Amino acid sequence: MNRKLKVGMLQIRVVFSDAPGNLTRAREAVKKAVKEGAEICVLPEAMDLGWANPEAAELATPVPGPVSALLCATALKNRVWLLSGMTEKDGDDVYNTALLISPQGEIKAKHRKINILTGVEDVYTPGDSLQTVKTPLGRIGFDICADNFMTSLPLGHALARMGAQIILSPCAWAVTPDRDPKTDPYGAEWHEPYSLLSGLYHIPVIGVSNVGQVSGGTWKGWKAIGNSTAYDSDGTLKTVLPYGEDAECVRVIEVELQDPEYTGTALSEDITRKTLPE
Repeated sequence: MNRKLKVGMLQIRVVFSDAPGNLTRAREAVKKAVKEGAEICVLPEAMDLGWANPEAAELATPVPGPVSALLCATALKNRVWLLSGMTEKDGDDVYNTALLISPQGEIKAKHRKINILTGVEDVYTPGDSLQTVKTPLGRIGFDICADNFMTSLPLGHALARMGAQIILSPCAWAVTPDRDPKTDPYGAEWHEPYSLLSGLYHIPVIGVSNVGQVSGGTWKGWKAIGNSTAYDSDGTLKTVLPYGEDAECVRVIEVELQDPEYTGTALSEDITRKTLPE
């Protein structure tokens, strides 16, 4: 049975290496979104330390650990589902991780980003698995940022084939400091894969980015510009949040979750019918 879902898109400022400040901003954003009716809140990629932070190996924490504990406490206090990016240390490896946390403050699933961008291979170890999670809200699929590039879209296809009724993606979208959004608008690299997945599988696809400066590492000097984007289950653009390094924004949107019409081979045949030219 189809249902409406209220999703909080939490486009917060992320400051490199300032986990306490970033977590404080995250808690305040969750609180605001819940007041506006959010049933699940999505925070950006690596929101504890900042994406591509060269200090990740030194500052990252395990799961469970202090950062995950604060995120769990935030979900519990606000009685809301929470999906958040963070930087995870596991032995000698550092992962760009996302946690799905229940309103009871329990970690229900963890995803480690697979498509690690060129220039940060020395920061993160690639993940090696995908999963969807059955929840009272529906079956949730989630990945991280470039996992949804057109060149890595098999990951999104896999989540949909695994029964995801929605794909949520913590992101960190950044541009060069001299990029002019009027002459060179940002977002085409996400509109194509998001609209494709949502249109083929009838699932919302939502990416939530941070704002601020990339203040270290290979991408130093770039600006994180928000522009968080959501497509609804009919393949149409639902919303785009403000663009800019200072464009902090909390927005709650309503999307539709549909029961899958087909699975397995029948789904493959349906996709083939949609994609083959007439």
